[in-house]
Amino acid sequence: MAAGNTSSVTEFILAGLTDQPALRMPLFFLFLGFYVVTVVGNLGLITLIGLNSHLHIPMYFFLFNLSFIDLSFSTTIIPKMLMSFVSKKNTISYAGCMTQLFFFCFFVFSESFILSAMAYDRYVAICKPLLYTVTMSPQTCLFLLLGVYAMGVLGALAHTGNIVFLTFCADNLVNHYMCDILPLLELSCTSSYINLLVVFVVVTIGIGVPIVAIFISYGFILSSIFHISSIEGRSKAFSTCSSHIIAVSLFFGSGAFMYLKPPSILPLDQGKVSSLFYTIVVPMLNPLIYSLRNKDVKFVMKKTLGRITFI
Repeated sequence: MAAGNTSSVTEFILAGLTDQPALRMPLFFLFLGFYVVTVVGNLGLITLIGLNSHLHIPMYFFLFNLSFIDLSFSTTIIPKMLMSFVSKKNTISYAGCMTQLFFFCFFVFSESFILSAMAYDRYVAICKPLLYTVTMSPQTCLFLLLGVYAMGVLGALAHTGNIVFLTFCADNLVNHYMCDILPLLELSCTSSYINLLVVFVVVTIGIGVPIVAIFISYGFILSSIFHISSIEGRSKAFSTCSSHIIAVSLFFGSGAFMYLKPPSILPLDQGKVSSLFYTIVVPMLNPLIYSLRNKDVKFVMKKTLGRITFI
């Protein structure tokens, strides 16, 4: 092997979740159901927000993009995963594997930063309500969104570049249901401590920076809520943040559990099962959380369903 950025491997075999034939069809229908709920839920939110001028405000502008990210995130992972349950040999080309890895990382980073942008929006709405319209202007929202996707691209390039320059000598069986970072590092015959360090640093930035921004935002939010004299006022202010807090806890909690622990503590066999939570369950739950806990969304949903029923 002459160069470190070349590879004798032209395709990978994805091991999937199980090697037991009896479990494949039940798992196929289970995850197909998850995917259908994810698509319907996120497309429903995207459609509701897009068609109702009542929801054309910054909070729902970011929720629109969160739904788009969740839908795209799931579509990057689940269709190929479903194939592993019905195919005797679930292969993916080297280029296809790197492409899936890129978009997987892109949407993970984009989601973490869109959640921090949503926290900033709630901070302005609660702590500076009189300046909300001016502060969260369309130009500001667009600037924040461009920053979200720029960080997504940078994070994806860092991780994918870290993998592309590795050499895969012989074994091409990826112990996962997708092309993820750690299984590919384990498979490579040239991976080193530096590659693991790059993963840790990039993931720490991708998770750490948004978490710090979210904690700072909610520190100011809680301070403002405690200064509200009426219990009703406090409850109303907190209710506008509850859906976001749940979404943040689910996403960052599962992501940190997966990537910020040494492999010796969380082996890959257990890791690929735990990664199901943030790759499949979280994108499915987010639209349900925002639909069931948000009065504006429920009102618009009832109004829209009423029109459809009337027609």
